[in-house]
This record gives sequence, structure tokens and C-alpha cells, in this order.
Amino acid sequence: MNQSNNSTSPAPRPKTSKGRFGEFLVKLRNGELSGGRGRGGRGGKESDRNRDGKKDRKKKLTPEEKQKRRGYLRLYIDQLWPHWKMVALLGFLAVSVSVLELIQPLFARYIIDRVLLADMETGTRVAHLNVVGGIFLSVVVLTRGLGVARAWNQRLLNVRVILSLRRALFDRLIRLPLDKLSNMKVGGIISRLTDDINKTTGLLQMAVISPGVAVLRLVLAMVILFSLNWKLALTALGIVPPIMILSMIAIRRIRPIYRAIRKDVGFVDGRVGEAFQGIRAVRAFGGEHRESTEYTVGHHMITRMRMFAAKREIILWSTWGFLMALIGVVITWAGGYWYLSDIANNVPMDQRTTIGDISAFQFYTLLLLNPVWKIVESLTELQRSLASMERVFEVLESPIDKPDSENAIIAGPEIDEIAFENVWFAYHADEDFNDSQDEPVEGLDEDENEREGELSKTEIKDVIRDFSLTVPGGSVVALVGRSGAGKTTITDLVARFYDPRLGKITLNGLNLRDYQLASYRDMIGVVQQEVFLFDGTVFENIAYAKRDATYEQVIEAAQRSNAEEFILDLPEGYESIIGERGVKLSGGQRQRLSIARALLADPKILILDEATSNLDTESEQLIQQSMSTLLKDRTTFVIAHRLSTITHADQIVVLKEGEIVETGTHESLMRSGGEYSQMVHRQHDAVSLL
Repeated sequence: MNQSNNSTSPAPRPKTSKGRFGEFLVKLRNGELSGGRGRGGRGGKESDRNRDGKKDRKKKLTPEEKQKRRGYLRLYIDQLWPHWKMVALLGFLAVSVSVLELIQPLFARYIIDRVLLADMETGTRVAHLNVVGGIFLSVVVLTRGLGVARAWNQRLLNVRVILSLRRALFDRLIRLPLDKLSNMKVGGIISRLTDDINKTTGLLQMAVISPGVAVLRLVLAMVILFSLNWKLALTALGIVPPIMILSMIAIRRIRPIYRAIRKDVGFVDGRVGEAFQGIRAVRAFGGEHRESTEYTVGHHMITRMRMFAAKREIILWSTWGFLMALIGVVITWAGGYWYLSDIANNVPMDQRTTIGDISAFQFYTLLLLNPVWKIVESLTELQRSLASMERVFEVLESPIDKPDSENAIIAGPEIDEIAFENVWFAYHADEDFNDSQDEPVEGLDEDENEREGELSKTEIKDVIRDFSLTVPGGSVVALVGRSGAGKTTITDLVARFYDPRLGKITLNGLNLRDYQLASYRDMIGVVQQEVFLFDGTVFENIAYAKRDATYEQVIEAAQRSNAEEFILDLPEGYESIIGERGVKLSGGQRQRLSIARALLADPKILILDEATSNLDTESEQLIQQSMSTLLKDRTTFVIAHRLSTITHADQIVVLKEGEIVETGTHESLMRSGGEYSQMVHRQHDAVSLL
């Protein structure tokens, strides 16, 4: 994106944790921690809104967004519907536990007023006490038992919904179009599968069960309090407003700090991952001290923020505890005063303040605390859960990559011809997904509406232009040209990673879109320039192309790719662990494993994207010697910068800026003296200078 000349660069990030903490305090006071991305990446880049010095604010939902959210809620209800019996059971258990907890103080009141202070014989009093005490104990045991049943069923429901949502989300994510996946960072994908799923699953608890039960408890407690003694009830309810205010303060003043802490933890952890993934670059440029310092300063900053939050929490909870103790003192003091006053004024027994009333009110004051906190917490957590729900169902509602048409047929088994007919193609990723991992706020994340490079507004730039080519089955086609000429894009179109914007690609005269995608992909083997290997054994990585492959088939593929020689030199041979991305192997070894994997798949269409780019001369010669066997009976597309490796090709297609410059065999193109011939001579001259 072009930057205006008068644009100002963001201020450099302070190098010390003290300086960064001061910057954090400024943002906290200005309300800039409620949303946005904050600093991220190695450049410490802040959101545009923060760089402009404007305060982050919660975004109001538009009518369209509200309608979309209602649609997502319906989808969420559909996810819960198979578990409706368990949901109903949870509601029943929650209400039952609340009612049983609220009647327990009445037992204490009854025992004090009607048993301990009653005018009756001691034996009768003891017998009465045993009966009431037994019933009281039974209610307590029943309450705890129902509480355990509720907790277990809540956990069971959460696990079932999490597994269902996570399976559905992963299945959809892995089938999304590549252009949409490219808009989502790996961290954003993992965040959806973990944190967003967990918050979405808790939506039922936060939106329905928890606030519903809290309101019920609050109402029942108030009814009981006023029915017992209206004067003490008014005194006890005096705790509700300050408790609600403190709850709001705790949420608004402390939660943003923890959001900032999570951001910084993610930033530090991400930098650690980058440092060790690029450990060679770190050491090559002497960056060990710099990385160690950044890690130490980062965690020191996190510790400062945690201590700052802890200080606020101690003050708030101490104030909370003081209010609770104060209301206890007030109830005892005021209750004792009214008790003595009622005795002195000969108030009728049924209208007097009793010792049992004072004791019961002490219990109910504590019981008022939990529902007040739950209501306040639910109101705030609900917005976070709704935002996470949107991120999850936004993906679940997205179309999968190239769904089969109703009349799609199975591809294969033979290939007579692959033809490109006036193909045009441009990369233009959609802006449907937000890759921010920040805590969601009301509405959508800031970055979802303020992202650099609004591609929908830019002019489409085709990277493949009017490309027409016929490839006979079983032939070898080499694609050559400078970097960015469109070579890899052509092979991506062949593999149907993308579809043409205009024109079509046909297989045996039929458009590729008319074949079932899975059956067509079964015919393809790809060896990419950037080899990706899994953190497993050599055998597992080769066998990934064919899960039911036998040991003999894997060994044969390794032999044909000249990989067995180095495999047998490994400590455990084919069972050797090669590390994440094959880090324990050299570049050439990784490339040969990738070739072996493609050969095991026995594809009808083989794509070699710079397949020999990481091979040394000896390994490349070994591959070239067996190339005729490797390519036999396969339609092969080869991309190579080393033009000496594609002299055997049946067709050589020279590309320049997405267009075909010339085609032919090596001999014919050399005779013509065109672009290809010049490229060969330049490479020959470059080698001669070495």
C-alpha cells in the first residue's frame, strides 16, 4: 500500500519495561485497552486508531450486524437442540439448588426461635431439635448432591458441544478456499478452534442459566427477607448498590489489564517461536543478546502489569470484604436494637424482631452477594461470548472450497489431454475474516472494520492473461520464466487450488469444475518448492500420501527418489523422528522425501515445483538418472530455474508476466534464438563465472 509523503511513522516502542509500563498506563487512562490490536509482530506496529491518538471505543452494531447475530444465535440453538433434554435438566437442577440454598437459613432461624429459645421442656426441646436438625441435614446433603449433578451435567454438556463445534469448525476450516485461509493467520485459526469455541460453548451458561438463576435467587431472597422483617430487609439490601458498583469497577478497571496481559503474553510467546524457528538467522546476525533482552523485558513488563492488577484487586476485594463485614455489624447492631426495643415496647411476639431473624439475615446477606456478581458478570461476559460466537459461525456458514456440482462425475482413470482455454486469473482474497486474536468487545473486532488494503476496492490485476495450452496425456511440460511470471500459479490452477477467473481448464474435453474435486485431487501428486514435512517418522511422512501403504511400498518410493541411502544412515532408519518441518534433515533430504511421498501416491498428474532446487549436484544427478522412470505414464508439469534439468521436456512454455512468450522443445527453442535461448545462455555464462 502506498503511503503518503506526509505520513508519520509510529513512535518507537520503549526499550525498558518501565517505559513500556508507562505507555500502558497512559493507554489505560485513555481507555485504549478496550479494543484494537495493540502492538504486534516484530515491528511493534499499533492499530491505526491508536497511532492517530484517538480513543478506542466500542462499536455499535448496525441493523445488518444485529440481524446476522440473530442468525448466528439460531445456529447456536440448532447446535444445542440435540441436547435439549440435558439443557432442561440443567435448568431444573439450577433452580432446585437455588431454592434449597435459600431455605437453609430458615432452618437456623426456626431452631433458634422455636427450639432453643422456646418455652418447653428440655426433653421435648431436644427431640424437636433432633427432628429439625435431621431435616436440615437432609436438605444440605440434597443440595450438595444436586449441585454435584448440576456441575457434572454442565461439564458433560460443554464437552459434547465443544467436541461437536470443534469438529465442525475444523472440518470447515480445512476445506475453506485458499484465498480465505490466506487472510487468516495461524494464530487466528487456532484461536477460533480453542478460545472462541470455549467462549461460545459458555454462551448458554452466561446468557440463560447463570443470569436466570441469579435473578431468581435475588428475587426469592428479597421476598423471604421482606416476609421475615421489612426493617432488616431494607438494611440488608443496602449492600446491593455498592456491591454492584464494585462489581462494575472490577470488570471495567481490572479486566482490560488482563486483556493487555494476554496480548503481551501472546506477543512474547510469538517472538520466542520466531526466534527458535529462525535460530540460524538469529545466530548469523548475532541476535542472541537482542532476543534474550526482548524476552526478559517482555516478561518483566507482564510482571509489572500483573502486580498492578493484583494491587487493584487487593483494594477492591478488601473494600468488598469491608462492606460485607460492615453490613454484618449493621444487621447485628440494628437487629439487636430493634429486638430490645420490641421487648421494651411490648410488641406482639409475631411482630417482634427475633434472634433467629438476625441470624437468618446474616446468612441471606452472604447469599445476596453471589447473584449480584453473577448478573453483572453475565452482562459483560455475554458480549465476549457473542463476539466469539460470531467468529465461529462466520466460518461455519462460509462456503467450502469448490463444492461439487450436482452432476459432477468421478475423474479418471486415464488422461488423454489437459487443455487451457483462454484462461485469466487474479488473486483477490476476500475480506470476510478477521485474524485478530485480541479479546472481542461489543460488536466485531476493530481490525475487522479497519484493515489495511481494502482489496474489494482495488483494481483486479490478472497474473495469468489469456493463457491457452494443450498438454497431451503422459507428456512433460516445463514452465520457465522469471520469478513472478506465473509458473506456480499455472500449477495451482492445474491442482484446482484456484479456479480461473475467465476461460476454463479441461480434462479429456470436460471442464475441471464438472469433476468431483476429491476424485480429481486423487490423481494429483505435488512436490513443492517449499517442502512441508510433519513432526513424525520418515515412514509416516512418506506414507502420508497413502495411509494404507505397506512398508514395502514406502521403501520402493524412497528407493526411486534416491532417498533410501540417507534414510538408512539415520539412527532409527525409517522410524527416525525428523522433527518439526523436518528440521533434523538437510534441504536436499527433505526434498527427496517429498518426492518419495508424491511417488507413493502414484499420481496420474505430477507437479514438480522447483523439485530439485534444494538438491546438491550429486543428488540432482541421481534424480535425473531416474527421471524417465519417475515420469513414465504421468502427465507432468515441471517448474525449474535450472534449465539444464528440463531439456528432456516434451514442451517448454516460456512465461512472462502471466503470458506465453514461446513454446516448443529445447532444441527448437534454442534454434529460434528467443527468450528461452537467452535464458539458457545467461545461466551458462553465470556458471562459467563461478
